[in-house]
Amino acid sequence: MTGFDIRAVDLAALNSLTKYPSIPTYHELDPRNGGLTEQVTVFPGPVIGTEKVDGSNSRVILLPDGGYLLGSREELLYARGDLIGNPALGIVDNLRPLADALAGTRADTIRVFYLELYGGRIGGQAKQYSTRGGAGWRLFDVAVLDDWAEKLTWPPQRISRWRDEQGQTFLGERELGEAAAATGLELTPRLFTVDPGELPSDVEGMHAFLGERLPRTLVALDESGLGAAEGLVLRTADRSVIAKARFQDYQRTLKRRANSR
Repeated sequence: MTGFDIRAVDLAALNSLTKYPSIPTYHELDPRNGGLTEQVTVFPGPVIGTEKVDGSNSRVILLPDGGYLLGSREELLYARGDLIGNPALGIVDNLRPLADALAGTRADTIRVFYLELYGGRIGGQAKQYSTRGGAGWRLFDVAVLDDWAEKLTWPPQRISRWRDEQGQTFLGERELGEAAAATGLELTPRLFTVDPGELPSDVEGMHAFLGERLPRTLVALDESGLGAAEGLVLRTADRSVIAKARFQDYQRTLKRRANSR
């Protein structure tokens, strides 16, 4: 059993170890102009398509001593039992009751639930989900950190490199579904599973594919939402390959190409 003590932990290291990694775009970005190129992410097997929800990337970090931390994508905002929490993005107010329900079990691992908190006043697209101020969240990934004691001693550069090189261990699709069911959390909508060859290889084709597969968001919080979807996340069942395809990236790229003709 663990000897975890939050008061003795390097919180900067723990924050870095549990940050969600950047997801590449399905069509590679051109560093010169930010547009999409015709180079695509290669998937080795069946591809699961899920809705990408436009909100605030949030973390519920379940600790080995039964406690928890709440965080945004970049920083830690609250620890269980704190009298004051950072109010940034409404993460603490919205997710503290959930974290209280999830926490309490002592374990040998650190377990991180990654949720998209959306609606309310969160981001520029909140009204796509509700114009009445409703807010909600969807689970999109869970990571498990077993050998946390050693990694918490690593220097910052090593942790960042480990994370960038996909060192984190995420649950596969089946295990993720089981975790969602066990905790009563809703996953981001699962839309389809296709062979890699069924994904368009060209930018124009992928833009059309997005519109066909996700004409409107499936996570509107009430009937007042305007309904536009952000895009798709594409992933293998074991999450070894993952990429995103956002409407705005394709629209911007196609507009630039049309203007340059």
